[in-house]
Amino acid sequence: MELSFELGFLETAILAGVRLAAFLVVSPPFHLSSFPGPVKVALALGIAVAAVPRVQGSSQFAAGTLLGGDAAQFIGTLVVQAVVGLALGFIVRLVFAAVQAAGGLIDLFGGFELAQGYDPVSGSQGAVFSRFYYMAALALLFASDAHQLVISGAVRSFDAVPLGAGINLESLATLMSTGLSQLMVSAVQIAGPLIVVLFLADVGLGLLTRVAPALNAFALGFPLKIFITLALGSVAFLALPQVIASLSSRAFSAMTGVTA
Repeated sequence: MELSFELGFLETAILAGVRLAAFLVVSPPFHLSSFPGPVKVALALGIAVAAVPRVQGSSQFAAGTLLGGDAAQFIGTLVVQAVVGLALGFIVRLVFAAVQAAGGLIDLFGGFELAQGYDPVSGSQGAVFSRFYYMAALALLFASDAHQLVISGAVRSFDAVPLGAGINLESLATLMSTGLSQLMVSAVQIAGPLIVVLFLADVGLGLLTRVAPALNAFALGFPLKIFITLALGSVAFLALPQVIASLSSRAFSAMTGVTA
């Protein structure tokens, strides 16, 4: 039995698979250690094979010319595609980091910051609400099918940054700087109401201490702030599905906004 492969199809699938595999290594929710490496590679190759016709239509070189030509040029193109995939994955991860940053702000103002621990699943360190919000965000990504929007953005990146073209560093720097600013703004928007309540509780305890120093209001402040955080944190958690939908759309726009 003989198997024949079109050289152009194979070359395009390999290059697209390298970019998608690098993207899945960094981008949530696929970056978790619970996703085995072979699964990420198989998923990347499967998506790449399905996207070959779209990728070939936007490619800046004739399909099949690299595998049959200079090996150094082909390896260089592979490295460029890996860098592009890592950059796109980092942009997506930067967008969804707003949820974890919001949980970190709640931990800081609610008094949970001292209970930090290492999360082997996400590979990061955080306190109670930081890890809880992050895990909930990842679960909502799958429950709302937002992960499909992330994959769709990665596939459409071949239109913005075709094979054979490098990424525009100026455009990448602009997206990353904008992403950092939006990260802090989104984190404050998510945790803002609870932070205001906790701040007002501290102000009230301070005024109570000035009025009646013998009450030692700050000693009572720790359980009071923990109660407020647990009570209102669950209310803020109800808005998380809408937040994930908004962040998914923002990540999709960021990936398609990268230019060659």
